[in-house]
Amino acid sequence: MTTTGARVVTISTAGFALVAFSLGATQWSIFAAQTAFEVAAILWAVELFRHRRRFDAPPFFVPLLAYAALTLVSALFSPDRLASLSDSRQLLLFLMVPVVAMFARGDRATRIVDVVIAFGAASAVVGILQSGMFGYNTLDSRPVGPLSHWMTFSGVLMLATGAAFARLLYVRKDWAWPAIAVPALLAALALSLTRNAYLGTGAALCALLAIRNWRLLLVLPVAGLIVMLVAPGVVMTRINSIGDPNDLATRDRFAMLRMGVHMIQDHPLTGVGPEMVERVYLEYRDPLYVNPTNPHLHNVPMQIAAERGLPALAAWLWFVVVASRDLWRQLLRGPARAVAGAGLAAMVAMLVAGLFEYNFGDSEFLMLFLGLITLPWAAARPDPAAGASPEFAGDRA
Repeated sequence: MTTTGARVVTISTAGFALVAFSLGATQWSIFAAQTAFEVAAILWAVELFRHRRRFDAPPFFVPLLAYAALTLVSALFSPDRLASLSDSRQLLLFLMVPVVAMFARGDRATRIVDVVIAFGAASAVVGILQSGMFGYNTLDSRPVGPLSHWMTFSGVLMLATGAAFARLLYVRKDWAWPAIAVPALLAALALSLTRNAYLGTGAALCALLAIRNWRLLLVLPVAGLIVMLVAPGVVMTRINSIGDPNDLATRDRFAMLRMGVHMIQDHPLTGVGPEMVERVYLEYRDPLYVNPTNPHLHNVPMQIAAERGLPALAAWLWFVVVASRDLWRQLLRGPARAVAGAGLAAMVAMLVAGLFEYNFGDSEFLMLFLGLITLPWAAARPDPAAGASPEFAGDRA
């Protein structure tokens, strides 16, 4: 092997290791995850510009760039440009897409999914211990795992659960450890007492079952019965409260939706500005509010439209449609159907849970989400450095 070839392989291997660690670490430490991602992004830039590697990314990266551009336009029209532009730094996380696209090709994509599941299972165990042994079992004190907030914890667990379930459905060999991981992940999710994660996970798992074989949906009544028999009372209370119009959190979310509509009516093109919803909250506060203020509107489409404007929402919907189309096609036709299943589950979970929580604005969630929906595209392409085949021998229906 030539010196140049060896250098390419070394950079490619280092980039792969950093991406795998970064996506796994989103479930443990945002500092560690972002540090690894930043180093991987530097290696990506070196490969792209110094060694003249072709820029390559999934088709959905184009609408993501449009969304980013419209966000910056919104920031420029914000009443506090500095604060809005500072908040827009999160757009740099969109580089996760081309970084994963370069360093996670071929069989490497499947191995990264395995890393995500392993980190998620370990994180789930921490959450279960917190609930069972340290009193994290009330609405005011929920399990947070290794992270700082239960909403983030439940969100990344939701994504890891979808990935583990997809691996069970679409990989014939080495299924024992994912079979152990799934119950741990589901138990931790249940104990998180986070209803949007319940709904997002349920929708993602139902979608995977229906696509694999619609007859598998017949297990749902049995699964529901098991939940009723073994779930702690506080978990059943949370499940039963879903859709309850008298629930205070539900009432507050409806109030926020009405507030969002008024914000859009006043600022249809550029919104109120990134990071500005909380600042204008009092001005738009609905008479039936519960909490006096909120940092966001607890609904992804409404938050984007109110904060960044209707054009930004259109770009985001364009991204969702293109990404969902491509994930659906790869899940049906392959290759790497388990990886595609993990990506599609992430998309379904984000969309459903995102009707009740602004998960697209959570850095840990966003990093893992973007990684999971990019991995199927990368898996379908051979790694030029490692000579990997895009077809994973154990990943066939």
